Amino acid sequence: MKTYKLWVNGEFVRSESGRAYEVRDSRGAFWANVPHASRKDLRDAVQAARKAQSGWAKRTAYNRGQILYRVAEMLETRREAIRAELQAVAGVSERDADAEIDASIDRWVYYAGWSDKYAALLSSVNPVAMPMHNFTTAEPTGVVGIACPEAAPLASLTSLLAPVIVSGSTVVALLPESAPTVGLAFAEVLATSDLPAGVVNLLSGRFEELVPHLARHVEVDALNLCGVPVSERAPLEQAAAETIKRLHHSPPYTRAEWLSDRAQGLEWIEPFLEFKTMWHPLGW
Repeated sequence: MKTYKLWVNGEFVRSESGRAYEVRDSRGAFWANVPHASRKDLRDAVQAARKAQSGWAKRTAYNRGQILYRVAEMLETRREAIRAELQAVAGVSERDADAEIDASIDRWVYYAGWSDKYAALLSSVNPVAMPMHNFTTAEPTGVVGIACPEAAPLASLTSLLAPVIVSGSTVVALLPESAPTVGLAFAEVLATSDLPAGVVNLLSGRFEELVPHLARHVEVDALNLCGVPVSERAPLEQAAAETIKRLHHSPPYTRAEWLSDRAQGLEWIEPFLEFKTMWHPLGW
């Protein structure tokens, strides 16, 4: 049987706690044992994301686009393995699994194309009543925590990851409890895609244990609770507010919506950007 591991700091690692839990397929039969990440694993992932963020943000937009495009290329080479995961865990047909893989490949290519364009559209030169230039420019937020949903586990993961990292932010993503093996298998794509260590970190485990810690962590700059039911978000949002996090929750789409064009666009990049305004005297 396949040994699944967490993806932290560009390495496949077991949980430091030694714990694991069973994942069942769509028919209720045993599918795999996956690591049950601890709070220590989460802290390690956040530390890796923080360490990687400045270097990733300093790379040229062109280079980040190249790497996102490489993710799409490597996902194509892993089609057979990812298809098997989707069929087993999500309970979809071979045709529907291929449709989700195709949509995910297209989405990585789509955001690769945005890498050198979003800043031009979101930045501005502002009119001011004094002899000064005034510029507003888009910058990455930093470390973004994501709680991933169960629907369309590959397409939703792609839709949440790509628009965050394309701008230079880094990610700690908690994979859906019932279908983490899709994301852990996707980590094998990232391992061969030239993505620097720590830019994306993928954890499997119990949301009730990990999400509150993610919300409270002072090194996490933004939080997306897409995979957490709306009725359970209030205490997590309060914990995030106490450490001054940016909050943006992507909509809880259905599988068909995650595969559609509704789950991509400039409006998916903008929430995880900061905007810096600079003043510069005329003539200098």
